[in-house]
Amino acid sequence: MMETQAQQPEQEKSSLPQDILSFSGGDNRNLPKLPAAKESESQWQQIIRQIVEFLDKLPDYLGSIFNNNKQGLITLVLILSAFVTVKVAIALLEAVNGVPLLQPIFELIGIFYFIWFAFRYLLKFETRQELSQKFNSFKQQSLG
Repeated sequence: MMETQAQQPEQEKSSLPQDILSFSGGDNRNLPKLPAAKESESQWQQIIRQIVEFLDKLPDYLGSIFNNNKQGLITLVLILSAFVTVKVAIALLEAVNGVPLLQPIFELIGIFYFIWFAFRYLLKFETRQELSQKFNSFKQQSLG
């Protein structure tokens, strides 16, 4: 029995061409024959192909993400830009404060402006009403 099984694969191998594969064992004369794979893709070629496919689909992915989350992304961008603006303003003020005599001059200007504002708008009732009207009109123009 062992001799028959050992002789059968040898006969099948010798009768099959090299570029055709068949199933081993049993009666496979009626089964279709498949040509042998020439050369499979190397692992690097598969990785590169997957990367290229991903990069081809990337604009569609990003577009759908943006369309689905438009309001949240706009809010995030506004918060980040406000944060960057504050950091730049602080850095600019620190640079100005580092220049000799500019810091005390700006402090004097601020003190004099505060004194003028207090005398102009805060001492009398009529001027406080005028300031309130200006503020309300500015608020109406800004917020709509």
